[in-house]
Amino acid sequence: MSDKRYKLHWISAIIAVLKTLKEMILPLLVLVFANGMKDLGTGKWYIDYASFIILGTLLIVFLVTGVIKWKRFVYWFEEDELRIEYGLFIKKKRYIPFDRIQSLDYTEGILHRPLKLVKVKVETAGSSSAKKSEAELTAITKDAAKRIEMEIAEAKNRRKAVPLEESMGVVEPHIEEKAQVKSIFTLSVRDLLILATTSGGIGVILSGAAIFLSQFSEMIPYEWMYEEISGFIRYGILIVTIVVFLGFVLVWGLSVAMTFLSYFNFSVSLEEQDIVITRGLLEKKRMTVPLNRVQSVRIIENPVRQLFGYAAVVIDSAGGGGAEGAKMNLFPLVKKTAINGLLKDIFPELILDEPTNRLPERAKRFYYRIDFVWMIPVIGALIYFFFPYGLLALLIIPVIILFGLWQHRSAAYEIAGNQLTMRFRGFSLQTAFLMKKRIQSMTMKQNYFHKRKNLGTVVASIKSGMGTFNARVYHMEESDAERILSWYEKSVKDTTSLQDRNA
Repeated sequence: MSDKRYKLHWISAIIAVLKTLKEMILPLLVLVFANGMKDLGTGKWYIDYASFIILGTLLIVFLVTGVIKWKRFVYWFEEDELRIEYGLFIKKKRYIPFDRIQSLDYTEGILHRPLKLVKVKVETAGSSSAKKSEAELTAITKDAAKRIEMEIAEAKNRRKAVPLEESMGVVEPHIEEKAQVKSIFTLSVRDLLILATTSGGIGVILSGAAIFLSQFSEMIPYEWMYEEISGFIRYGILIVTIVVFLGFVLVWGLSVAMTFLSYFNFSVSLEEQDIVITRGLLEKKRMTVPLNRVQSVRIIENPVRQLFGYAAVVIDSAGGGGAEGAKMNLFPLVKKTAINGLLKDIFPELILDEPTNRLPERAKRFYYRIDFVWMIPVIGALIYFFFPYGLLALLIIPVIILFGLWQHRSAAYEIAGNQLTMRFRGFSLQTAFLMKKRIQSMTMKQNYFHKRKNLGTVVASIKSGMGTFNARVYHMEESDAERILSWYEKSVKDTTSLQDRNA
């Protein structure tokens, strides 16, 4: 194994500067617009233009630090490890054993693609956070990325060859076989447009706008805006309604564009024991998820898409430090009739039958009566302060009841061999397929009212990234809840006894 040192591409320095500017954008804007745009009138240029001088100095500092970071970052391969040396003022070293590396995720940004470069994120099972990978190579050539893959593959092959050599006493040359790639799913342009138009990106845009406004609240002329809006309202309700409608259309259009660019050319393939997902137009991403890291498979049916027979399939992955390392879109939009065939290609052991155990009739009231505890005071306040129009708040009561009945009707569960299937609804309908060996913990919950009606709630927790995902079915038969708990407890006891025997 060579200990030759490799460096990142020089574009890494520019990317580091742009990343710093992105993180400092709010303070820099405040510096320029809150102070730099004011005429101090001192007659001394270095005071009148102090904000711009500080800004220019910061930009130079950012550029210099970016170049230093690039010059000091090197990586190499030694003793079956990926070794990295980096640091601005303090030199740091990181050694990552090849057998700990779960996947290499590739990203091609706007600056990468013209130069045929990629950003490589090294993911391990014990990455330190949900948003930070174990290591990141900001910009390297595609050949360099392939070299890393080859080094990892050769190290794993050597490890496999050692027991064979010891047992047979013969060393045979190893012939590297090209990984078999099986295409599983490709998102068509038609489905991509449906996905974009029905996505929930509007909330992201509005929340981002709210954060931006909160950061610049002191700079916004609210009094002037109030006077202008008051004058505009005088034109009439029709004009105001049209403008508000056009505003929502604009936000919806931005949401559609964001989703379209993000999921363009979305495809899923199977390479040996890895799921490979690629997507993106301006920024092309390639994510790899080992099959042994998949903890659960979930079918999510948004009510709007459900009307047209569409659903989404997501997987929960254990460990990993990528931003998408926990919950990943396996099929962001797919016809429900096609889901079983696609999933069988990836998870042949998965039982995809519909769960048949429904909730008892006496569980219905539990789905809506708790909401009345906090909604009745709200309804009462609306009626008191806005009478008689506040009486319309009484319409909330049938809405709550109907939504609760909808949730009750949707819930179901099933045990089949070593698999637990749980179906439940928040707003979207979710069907979770959980293998017994992947379930981290199982909880049965009962309150006083549950015990009176012989009901219980079951919560199954599985690992999702560095956290957990909880699949739960509320208010099921107590006997069924105990049966599910016993089914899981048996596996825990078997595992414990096996560990005792091995000890």
